[in-house]
Amino acid sequence: MTRKFMLAGTSMLALAAFAAPGIAQEQVASVEILTTTESYDPIRYEGAFIVAEAWRELGLDVTVRPMEFSTLLDRFYSEQDFDATILGWSGRVDRLDPQFFLGTLDSRQADLGANNPGGYSNPDYDALYDAQGAEFDIEARRDIVHEMQDLYMGDVPVVVLFHRDEVVAYNNTQFTNMNAMAGEGLYSEWVPMEAQPVGDRTTLRIGGPQEPDNVNPLASTSVWGWKWMRMYYDRLVRLSPDVEPVPWAAERVEAVDEVTIDVTLREGMTFHDGEPLTAEDIAFTFNYYMDSEYSYFNSYLAPVASVEVTGDLTVRFNLSEPSAPFATITLSQIPILPAHIWSEIDNPQDLTPEQIPTVGSGPFVFDRYDRGEFMSLTTNRDHFHADEIAVDGVEFVIYADAEGVFTALQTGQIDMTAWRMEPGQIPLAEGNSDLTVVSVPDFGYFHMTYNTRREPFDDRAVRRALTMAMDRERMVNVLLDGRGEVGTTVVAPVNAFWHNPFVERFDFDMDAARAELEEAGYSWDSDGRLQR
Repeated sequence: MTRKFMLAGTSMLALAAFAAPGIAQEQVASVEILTTTESYDPIRYEGAFIVAEAWRELGLDVTVRPMEFSTLLDRFYSEQDFDATILGWSGRVDRLDPQFFLGTLDSRQADLGANNPGGYSNPDYDALYDAQGAEFDIEARRDIVHEMQDLYMGDVPVVVLFHRDEVVAYNNTQFTNMNAMAGEGLYSEWVPMEAQPVGDRTTLRIGGPQEPDNVNPLASTSVWGWKWMRMYYDRLVRLSPDVEPVPWAAERVEAVDEVTIDVTLREGMTFHDGEPLTAEDIAFTFNYYMDSEYSYFNSYLAPVASVEVTGDLTVRFNLSEPSAPFATITLSQIPILPAHIWSEIDNPQDLTPEQIPTVGSGPFVFDRYDRGEFMSLTTNRDHFHADEIAVDGVEFVIYADAEGVFTALQTGQIDMTAWRMEPGQIPLAEGNSDLTVVSVPDFGYFHMTYNTRREPFDDRAVRRALTMAMDRERMVNVLLDGRGEVGTTVVAPVNAFWHNPFVERFDFDMDAARAELEEAGYSWDSDGRLQR
């Protein structure tokens, strides 16, 4: 996609403000925006250039640096080596509860590999985060969640650029009963378990432009890794396509009191290597995650004080504080690991790809992974849910870009897309009678995260001004062809119960951006460069 975006406006020099005589000034440091490559996601790629041009008009020296996706994730999460980064949070079904998205701004999740790479720190926000998690009265919890959104928005540590409609497609001549989930589209854990073959082929073929960052359940930090792994790892609870908690490996989940949860497992469950799944595996899994340096699940595990085995198939969770979303969210996200394998691994993050165990207990069994090309699973016919599964396996074909995925869909090489179609592809798919186009609103979001530990993003006024200098309406109308909406808070408007519609908004306004900077003591030199 060729960049065609020019920002109209008055000359910078005509609007320059100058410092009073005798006040020392220094030029604001150059900044770099990290984003995806154009072939991986032209929307985020072009969005970065729209932002950069406006920031240059404000007098900043800005560089856009596109990066391969997994490398970008490492820079953002594992290293936190960035100035500002455009990425996205997937709207996975568990995230309809606000716990996860709110946790991305919790200062205790600012460690390397955790979910607050920008390092935002606000003690009042953290206190409210704890309070909402411990509040069982849903109306009272909503009030706290609304207050949190109002509190952080003025500081703008992260900018929700837009919510993009999840528009995907499948080949209706090969499979039926392909039911999209809110926020996840077709590439969910349920579609392979519900899909009905139309012809003789019973293997569901999925195509996408991105492979997992890895398949290590103690290292993966991307939706691509977890969408794949959760098909062959079981959890105690799964969330249904209607976002209802479904007892899964757990036969029963019972609250003894607000800080004591008892779980009874199904009888007869085994791992893919034939070993029985017992309460020891559950206790081991949760303790192993809590004792590890892996931070991805910190917000879910934070309330857990200890896990104890109370019988062969029974385990008790002792919480350090009440947790309203614990039974439905925490228990639905932690994959059950076989203790007899992982107990022998002291440093799970150091595993090479060849060393990573792939034995779970889920409805599908890990079969093959040719990095950069192909992945496959086979159906676990010993699983308790196997009688409900019509496919014999799942294959995932990895393509270089979205165009390759769409071509494969049109030619019948794949049965469904794992990722959103580009705006220009949608009418072509709608005109093909063999394809069914599915659109669901997204409660995930694409974001610009500022590294609040670095200049100039450590200055609240700069973050506010740069946010005002983002033409997000243009991104939605031009880049998304109107298939989405401008973002406000980390809780999407479509998640209406939890979303606060009355927070401070930062509409595109270059004059307001300059005024914000001037009020904070910034000025411009004779060449229009921003200085403090």
